[in-house]
Amino acid sequence: MRFPLSLLFVLSIVGCVAGEARSSDSSGATGANSLAATAAAGRDTTNHFLTDTAIVRGLYVNRFAAQSSRRMKKLIAMADSTEINAFVLDMKDEFGLNYQSTDAKVTPNAGRMGAVPDLKALLDTLKAHDILAIARLVVFKDSVAARVHPGRTIRKADGTAWRDRHGLAWVNPYDKEIWEYNIRVAEEMVRLGFPEVQFDYIRFPEPYRSLPKQVYPEANGVTKPDVLADFLKTACGRINKLGGRCTADVFGLITTVNGPLEIGQDWKKLSPVTDVLLPMVYPSHYPRGAFGIARPNAEPYKVIYEAIAKLPARDRALGIKNPEHVRPWLQAFSIGQPKYGAAEIEAQKKAVYDAGYDGWVLWHPGSLYEPFAKGLEPTTVSRKKEVAR
Repeated sequence: MRFPLSLLFVLSIVGCVAGEARSSDSSGATGANSLAATAAAGRDTTNHFLTDTAIVRGLYVNRFAAQSSRRMKKLIAMADSTEINAFVLDMKDEFGLNYQSTDAKVTPNAGRMGAVPDLKALLDTLKAHDILAIARLVVFKDSVAARVHPGRTIRKADGTAWRDRHGLAWVNPYDKEIWEYNIRVAEEMVRLGFPEVQFDYIRFPEPYRSLPKQVYPEANGVTKPDVLADFLKTACGRINKLGGRCTADVFGLITTVNGPLEIGQDWKKLSPVTDVLLPMVYPSHYPRGAFGIARPNAEPYKVIYEAIAKLPARDRALGIKNPEHVRPWLQAFSIGQPKYGAAEIEAQKKAVYDAGYDGWVLWHPGSLYEPFAKGLEPTTVSRKKEVAR
């Protein structure tokens, strides 16, 4: 899980201070202004997935599923018969790289969990099926880079490596060499054929009171929100220059909190420097009483709607006009009751549409989506309501 339940209570307190049918856009055409902005950013506007009105509805595909030709065939078959038109593939996760890099500055961080055997062939297959390939890259929760480069980790007061509650060391978000490593991986993804790169763990570790204080000697007065925004601004600029789209995963809480969370994420700072933000608004991860809902996990429509309904206005105030700038992560797993299935998927999707967006991605940690397939439509059709932007 990427959104620890125990963190919600801390942060809530802190925060209070194939073709046309598969990928039709909401207007039937892309506006000239949108195309001009996209071209100016360096992206290839001939790729229908990269226009600002393109509908992206995806599935998370973990490293082990991506390495399995058998599993990929099943997921591709699901996409061919439903509205699913994108896969978020683990290419760099907590276990290191999931591909064979040719960059000498990247290969030392390969990890020990294998790699997709023929990534180019997989990308060609996805393209042939009109499925958008999105490269997911875990950034600062990187135990492999921390092991290979122990001097580039978050420190304790005594100078030794700080570790989280699972005993894992994290790399230092202030370290520019860590920036360069991750950006080089992202650039390699675009060159290999991924039209979109999605950064995850763009954050600092949770500052649990039971753990030692985190020390950042390189901070030099730069705040956590500012360094995360600076990293994304730099990374997205280089990705856009190569023709790719740059997106990032964020905690669900930042959609409604005014100001930064203790992990450093702040909507006002991250939204302007990314092409798309993906808030993780899983209903099971909100505490009882959130949004005035007694049991959030039992009210998926209400939670998703309340979490993202104000984002068009928030983005408008920041000068962001992309109608699909928000693409929420939806819950395709069960924690407690009720058990999630097709009905809960449909409820979450409707909330996204009612809030004014068309895109979303389903998260199941094991990439097992068959129990939710009946909640998917057979084709990709715009369902969103028009809202003021």
